[in-house]
Amino acid sequence: MFRFLLFLVLAAVPLSASAQFDIEHEPINYLKAPLADPISKLQKRLNADEIQLTFDDKSGYLASLLKTLNVSETSQMLVFSKTSFQRSRINPRTPRAIYFNDDVYIGWCQNGDVVEVTAVDPQLGGIYYSLDQEEVDHPKFSRHTDTCTLCHASSVTQGIPGHLVRSVFPDSSGNPILSTSTYRTTSQSPLKERWGGWYVSGTHGQQRHMGNMIAKSSREPEAFDPDAGANVTDLSKLINVEPYLTPHSDIVAFLVLEHQAPAHNALTLANYQAKLALRDEEILRKMDKDPNSPRTESIQRRLDHSADLVLKHFLFVGEASLTDRVHGASGFADQFTQRGPRDKRGRSLRDFNLHTRIFQHPCSYLIYSAAFDGLPTELKGIVYRKLHDVLTGRDQSPAFKHLSNEDRQTILDILLDTKQDLPKTWHE
Repeated sequence: MFRFLLFLVLAAVPLSASAQFDIEHEPINYLKAPLADPISKLQKRLNADEIQLTFDDKSGYLASLLKTLNVSETSQMLVFSKTSFQRSRINPRTPRAIYFNDDVYIGWCQNGDVVEVTAVDPQLGGIYYSLDQEEVDHPKFSRHTDTCTLCHASSVTQGIPGHLVRSVFPDSSGNPILSTSTYRTTSQSPLKERWGGWYVSGTHGQQRHMGNMIAKSSREPEAFDPDAGANVTDLSKLINVEPYLTPHSDIVAFLVLEHQAPAHNALTLANYQAKLALRDEEILRKMDKDPNSPRTESIQRRLDHSADLVLKHFLFVGEASLTDRVHGASGFADQFTQRGPRDKRGRSLRDFNLHTRIFQHPCSYLIYSAAFDGLPTELKGIVYRKLHDVLTGRDQSPAFKHLSNEDRQTILDILLDTKQDLPKTWHE
């Protein structure tokens, strides 16, 4: 049964199950809607012989796929806990590698049968694929629907095909010890609960985490020394890094992923909710035989709720504070920051802080993504209005107290210079 990316668990309700969303049918139509994710676009180019993927003895199609999709090798993260259908190939000696960019997540195992991919579709959310690790003239991605969603049924993502990052207590074979705590990891999680079952490279001062550790006893899995796995800069002392594209599992990449994956979920959930609200509005207007009847308070509340969900994730509401400087090991931070875009003063939403919080200017870079741009027009307009209210100081809600006046003004200036579809009211 197909699964994706170990503890980057792709969780979604079974399409056949009763859930919050009927995603099989309109207005979502998850199974039959035209695809616009990066892998579907790549497959069209492969079919037309416009591009080729090359196969090598070390990683199969992995290196070529990363280059083609503009996914940096520096994003590599290594996870050794067994929750993949390729679990027999995964253990603390042979961890799985995960790579990502703004709209693609890729998983690779040593001697694995497939490369696993989740691509974010602007309308549908996570689309799950695999690519056989056998050299052929015309590589073909296989899409997985029921086989993936049935494995990853979860209320955590509220019924949408999304992403979930977990931290567990692994035993010496890489099996999660299910009798003890597991943690869902987001940007709100304290570092001390993160990265169990992962290798982590980089420095983080006096802060501690669960990475680089194996539980010594299944009876007392939480009885481990967090100092032993702290501030590791050389993973070759823990595993053989030669089979991997880089010798790192970068701590800054983890911090970015743990913002991005939940933010992608929020965008998909808000998209679905808004489409259903607008469909219900259309039904009500047909019943009233008045296509121009005013929007009801109920529909408006639903749209406002969806907009608030996006805003919460984009403005890092509830983000766990960093208490010491974080340094990555792979060069991921530099590569990520260079992608811009930048305002007239050279500032970018991709600029890092890494002293007290992840980003210097806490508004998500996913505002430039196809997933955000693909939100229903009515919903995106509400998000923009609410965001503008926060950035101009009109909204002084406690949820946004972490944003200083300088933060708000800087984010506003950056967006005015770099985001092309802002409403006219932003420029007044």
